[in-house]
Amino acid sequence: MGEPRLPAVVVVTGTDTDVGKTVVTAAVVALLVGVGLRVTAYKPTQTGVAPGESGDMGEVERLTGVPTSEGTRLRAPMAPRPAARLEGAALPTLADHVDIISDLSAGHDVVVVEGAGGLLVELTDDGETLADLAAALPDSGAVLVVRSALGTLNHTMLTREALSHRSIRLLGLVLGAWPSHPDMIETTNLDYLSALPEGLLGQVPRGAPALSPDVFRGEAPTWLPGLTGMAESAATAQRRGTP
Repeated sequence: MGEPRLPAVVVVTGTDTDVGKTVVTAAVVALLVGVGLRVTAYKPTQTGVAPGESGDMGEVERLTGVPTSEGTRLRAPMAPRPAARLEGAALPTLADHVDIISDLSAGHDVVVVEGAGGLLVELTDDGETLADLAAALPDSGAVLVVRSALGTLNHTMLTREALSHRSIRLLGLVLGAWPSHPDMIETTNLDYLSALPEGLLGQVPRGAPALSPDVFRGEAPTWLPGLTGMAESAATAQRRGTP
């Protein structure tokens, strides 16, 4: 069998909030750019950030140098639907997000989409989630960012089940903040997650966002060895003009 194919849209989701989705998004973008692909990133809803402040996509831009975009942003640091209610704001619809991603895909080889919170956090006024968005995109796959610490196995298995139930392709798992000195629980979690059918794409070291952008871009590909083959195959196909 050949290398699994990289989809046109890579959806970065997590088992929870603050698991490292933004730094993993940046690492994925840096890896894909490094092999010669045209890449951008998109966050459907940014919460907890005021107008003019730098949000998650601003961090991705800082670390990678790649232009990004947001669907909408809200001030309250909470899930999009309650944050929007506090402001009396209407959220973009699922169709709005699909249209934006389709437009971005027209000018890029890969669009990396970072979710808000976990997979089933509601993004629209109709209650649709990142899972619904991924399912609505014709060529997408998910990267699942997980914790290394106690409790991650249950959250990981629940999210994997939710993805499978919706027939969303899971590209693999990423440990979003791997410590330099893991304890026994973390090392056994690493072994367990590595043995799952989709396996680990890699581990992003804790503290990676504090690296200078040049160092981050240079080291990011080494953190995601499980994604490298797919990225290189996609870049080769793009150069040859094959799908």
